[in-house]
Amino acid sequence: MAPLVLIVEDIEDNLVLIKSLLEMADFRVVEARDGREAIAQAQAHHPDLILLDMSLPEVDGWTVARTLRRNPDFSSTLIVAITAHAMPGDREKTLEAGCDEFLTKPIDVPNFLPAITKILEGKRV
Repeated sequence: MAPLVLIVEDIEDNLVLIKSLLEMADFRVVEARDGREAIAQAQAHHPDLILLDMSLPEVDGWTVARTLRRNPDFSSTLIVAITAHAMPGDREKTLEAGCDEFLTKPIDVPNFLPAITKILEGKRV
């Protein structure tokens, strides 16, 4: 069965792009548009991978990552930050919050699926 991916993104155009790319590659997808919904969807669906925007309404991505990591059910769930926060120190802050990997926006369309595949295989991008 194809991996289940939770996309957490509040900007509709970004959500549609990421969802389209994943569905074209036969991934199963669930969505959340804010941090509270992200936590609820993760608990409801137990995805294989969470693609997490860091700047979210309600609860930000750093808080979502820390909240999920405190729950033993999500200790090994892959969480990948997808963010426009690409200044020095942002990657480290994101990894310290509990994300496994860090991808920047705008999405690099040709390299997005290969990066996701590497991450799911346990490789660094």
